[in-house]
Amino acid sequence: MDATRPVDGIVEETRLEALRSYRVLDQPRASVLDDLTRLAATMFGTPMAAVSLVDRNRQWFAGSVGLADEQTPLDVSFCAHVVSGRAPLVVPDATRDKRFAGFRTVVGSPNIRYYAGAPIVDEQGHTLGAMCVIDDKPRDTDDRQVADLITFAGQAAGHLTALRNRLWMADLGDELARTVQREDEMVANITHELRTPVTTIQGYLELLGDHEELQPYRRLIEPIHRNGRRLVAMVDHILAGTRSPEAPLPPPVGTVDLATVVAAAVTTCRPLITSRPGTVTVEADQVLPVRADLARLAHAVEQVLRNALLFTPADRPITVRMTGVPYPVVEIIDAGVGIPDDELPHVFDRFYRGRYARGQAVPGVGLGLTIAHSVVAAHRGTLIVTSSPDGTTARITLPGAD
Repeated sequence: MDATRPVDGIVEETRLEALRSYRVLDQPRASVLDDLTRLAATMFGTPMAAVSLVDRNRQWFAGSVGLADEQTPLDVSFCAHVVSGRAPLVVPDATRDKRFAGFRTVVGSPNIRYYAGAPIVDEQGHTLGAMCVIDDKPRDTDDRQVADLITFAGQAAGHLTALRNRLWMADLGDELARTVQREDEMVANITHELRTPVTTIQGYLELLGDHEELQPYRRLIEPIHRNGRRLVAMVDHILAGTRSPEAPLPPPVGTVDLATVVAAAVTTCRPLITSRPGTVTVEADQVLPVRADLARLAHAVEQVLRNALLFTPADRPITVRMTGVPYPVVEIIDAGVGIPDDELPHVFDRFYRGRYARGQAVPGVGLGLTIAHSVVAAHRGTLIVTSSPDGTTARITLPGAD
């Protein structure tokens, strides 16, 4: 964008005015945007991801994972190029691109090599910033990944709109909006005081792990890294599962393909899947558009799939099946130990753990299905679990996209 041209200058001032109306600059990061970046990083297999909002002289990370800074100047911003071009940007190797090779973030920490970003465009057509994934190693990107990144950017725009609407409602004195806002602030504070320091430690541990001279100490570094990830995941899990009934989950924010939701859930569960000889088969017969909060709905499917993985003997198969008649449905069918009839009515209760989970010391605190049930309900859908001694079927039914 060339601010020296009068028309462009007017357009840029209008864009900046729109950006500031969202009231997220210089504020604690919203948990929904952090969740979105974590999911994007997981799906793309990158150590870093961000919802980057491009201000006049800086980019502000309204959501991020793997990045230590809250903001950076525009002279090292890849995302500013996405905003000016209003189109996705893929940089396979920044050291080979004359636009970016001299950036201090390329020459030095975090040693950016790969960048892929898609524009975040609000309902009024203003390009607020970019949804991006970043790696310190060169890599390629296929068309499907670009499409997924565009979906993530649309979700980020929807979340920003929802955040702004809640603030407006709170300004008008809506008690429910104030309750939701208080909970968002609580989560943001917990994130700042606990998750952010642990995530920073994780980043430094990754850097230490890359140094060959520290190879003898890698057996000490890896357990710290692994337990840090577990701590962050447990905090997120407990926060999600103990949400106040007076602060319902935000509604869906955009349209996504159900296959993308399931792919995100499967990717997150990949370590469990690869550790067992039994197959996990994903079946889909068509594109199934649903109106959804991608990160939250993927988390719900992940919780159900994780349950199936934990309660199914490792040599037995699990099937994830998607159908669209008469409504979009995800079924997770396992050949596991089953749920006794007297326990089935309690599977959605907070902190409930059945006899098998307690007796076999299955990991978890009894919140997975509680979270999944709440998230699906927020999407105006249903989650039904049926079981027999031959296995369990969890059926998630969702309304189609309008």
